[in-house]
Formats: sequence, structure tokens, C-alpha cells
Amino acid sequence: MMKTEELKMVKEWDKTFPKSEKVNHSKVTFVNHFGITLAADMYVPKDASGKLPAIAVSGPFGACKEQASGLYAQTMAERGFLTIAFDPSFTGESGGFPRAMHSPDIDVEDFQAAVDFLSVQDNADPNRIGIIGICGWGGMALQTACIDTRIKATVTSTMYDMSRIAGNGYFDSADSKAARQAAREALNRQRTEDYRNGSYERAGGVVDPLPDDAPFFVKDYYDYYKTDRGYHARSLNSNDGWAVQAGTSLANTRLFTYAGEIDSAVLMIHGEKAHSCYMSQDVFKLLKGDNKELMIIPDAVHTDLYDGGDKNYIPFDRLESFFNEYLK
Repeated sequence: MMKTEELKMVKEWDKTFPKSEKVNHSKVTFVNHFGITLAADMYVPKDASGKLPAIAVSGPFGACKEQASGLYAQTMAERGFLTIAFDPSFTGESGGFPRAMHSPDIDVEDFQAAVDFLSVQDNADPNRIGIIGICGWGGMALQTACIDTRIKATVTSTMYDMSRIAGNGYFDSADSKAARQAAREALNRQRTEDYRNGSYERAGGVVDPLPDDAPFFVKDYYDYYKTDRGYHARSLNSNDGWAVQAGTSLANTRLFTYAGEIDSAVLMIHGEKAHSCYMSQDVFKLLKGDNKELMIIPDAVHTDLYDGGDKNYIPFDRLESFFNEYLK
């Protein structure tokens, strides 16, 4: 028997983007197969009728639905889709304990649970469901498309392959047995300490204050998560970050084993100047079929696809035409 936890959710508008007058907004909940209740914002076009194509959105990895995923969801609702932006398990307003943890199988299940929810809404068409994943949740969206045939179209935006980062480090700079062994030893020392202390050490979010010699991609993250542009009190990246142990299973996992077997449509979007662009380029090579597309946005950096940056870099017109084509 499925049991839904009663969540405490904020009633007032507290997003990092302005509220649209073109859509109706409400808070909803649904439960995943691990018994965790997830919180989501639902956006429905005003004056909509009949069964609408529906889209579930999540990401970036360590963000909350009041940030980029909510912006994507609200904007796509303005364009005629029923959408939800959800907080993953153990984060934001969603349930699950301990907090600030994750696991790739639960991450995928969260997306599937969102599809479950959309599939039974009276005003949603269960045969026209798509998903959008941003940053690390772009990778999880694509991984979900490998297993869930109800998903007809998937968009990844500024995608991270979190398993590659966990196993090889940024830019594959730690791709050796020695480096992985050192990481394993550190993780397991932390397990002992956490058990001894009866609490889970947090890794810290985006570094603050920002060192002068910080790499560009760290400055890029700081500019979004630590400023008025994107800061949110429930965002892990804006505050204390994930638990140190949260990445343990990712370090022992590789995503996209069956990416070449995805029959449904996929649109991968990435910024030309994003430090992470190599991940989308490499994963795209695994995909097969003429319904797959890699779209590189000139001059855009990683976080420009979170909120559009200063030049409205998010190609919402292309997202709309893509979903209209494959959710028709």
C-alpha cells in the first residue's frame, strides 16, 4: 500500500524567477517506489482544456525547484504544456531521511515517479509525456529514458555525467586506480566518522568566499548559486552542499550502459563555452537514430542554461518545437 508523507511546503511564491500570469500554479505531491514523498510545483496554462502534453523537470544537481527547473517548467507551461518541477528525494521540500543524500537508482526512480503522477492526471495525456533534466539531472533524465518507455521525448540541458565526475574527476583528471583508491579511502574514513558522531558531515556547497585563483567553472557556479541571481535557502549548492557520503554509489556506477537503445526522441543542449560541454558531446555519440539532436549554444557557459544568463541563452523556441513534434 502506497503511503504519502505529509510535507511542510511554503505557500507563498519564493522562486528565483518572477511568477507568470499566463499559467496557474499549485503545489502537488507524489510518492516514489522507495516510499519517499516528493514535492513539486505544477504549472498549467490558463484557459487550457482537454488532455495536455505533460513534462516533468528537475535539476540542476543540488539545486531546488525554486531555481532553474521551475523556470523551465513555468516557461514550457506558458507554451501550452502541463508541467511539474520537482525536488528530488532527500532535498528541498521533498521527503526522505537522512537529508542531502542521493543514489542514482533513487534519482531515476524519482523521474519515473514523476511520470507515474503525470500519467494519471485528468488534464494530462499519458501518451504524450516528456522530461527535462538540467545539469546532473540531465544525466539522470537520459538514464531514465533508457528504462521508461512511457517517456516519448527527453531534453538534457547543460548535462553532467555525474558518474564520470565521481569516478574520473573533473575533466578526467583523476582517471586512475591510485586516484580512485584515495577517494575510496577518504569516503570510507568518513563513513566511520559519521557513524561515530551520529550525523552526516556535509561537503559544503559552492565555495564562499570565492578565492581569487578559483577555476572559471567555480566562478561560474558562484555567480549563480551565491548571488541574488540564483541563491535559494533550500538549495544544497547555495548552502552546505550534499553529505560527503552522498556520492559513494555514483563512484561505483556508470550511467548510460543502454543509451544506444533509447528509441524515443532526445535533444541535448549545451553551451559552447561550458566547462562541461565535453560530457554532452561524448554521451551524444552513444545515441542512435534520426530523432536525436545535439544543439550547441554559441558563447554560452554552463550556468547560462540555468536561467538564460544575460542573453536569454535557453532555446525555449527549440524546446517547444521539439516537444510539439514528439509529443503530438
